[in-house]
Amino acid sequence: MEYLIGIQGSDYVLVAADTVCANSIIQMKHDADKMFKMSEKILLLCVGEAGDTVQFAEYIQKNVQLYKMRNGYELSPTAAANFTRKNLADYLRSRTPYHVNLLLAGYDEHDGPSLYYMDYMAALAKAPFAAHGYGAFLTLSVLDRYYKPDLTREEAIQLLKKCVAELEKRFILSLPSFTVRIIDKDGIHDLDSIPAASV
Repeated sequence: MEYLIGIQGSDYVLVAADTVCANSIIQMKHDADKMFKMSEKILLLCVGEAGDTVQFAEYIQKNVQLYKMRNGYELSPTAAANFTRKNLADYLRSRTPYHVNLLLAGYDEHDGPSLYYMDYMAALAKAPFAAHGYGAFLTLSVLDRYYKPDLTREEAIQLLKKCVAELEKRFILSLPSFTVRIIDKDGIHDLDSIPAASV
């Protein structure tokens, strides 16, 4: 029922996550933030089992911060993605696996922007665009049709709005609003949240 989306441009990554926290047919919260700041230029978006998402994301977040304190520099998005994947794979083979799906978005001075897709089986892939949740079944075709590597920020926001409009039109569940952030060379920036009904 949850939905994450990421779109990579030439010098930024645009990410969005729905704000609903629900269990079965009960909605418990409508202002949940599913994004975890790992460093000044890396965001981890996490959906899945309610307890697992917060526990796993905060564990990764604190370990990435500990790495910076010990070594004096931050992990790159690629290193953070591989560290996250290794931990998820290790827990998958233990008695206490985490059932989480992740998007990791970041900006590196040398490599530029990057977006990583990771599922609960610890499969990791670098992608120009990605989505998680039931909404992905409806919006990946929209992303495939309209995405191009040199999207401007305005075009990426319009593409995101197209995806939200598709959800509003075809998805049986209501996702009332989305948290939207952009990551670039200057760090992480909040954008106006997108209410689904207004698109």
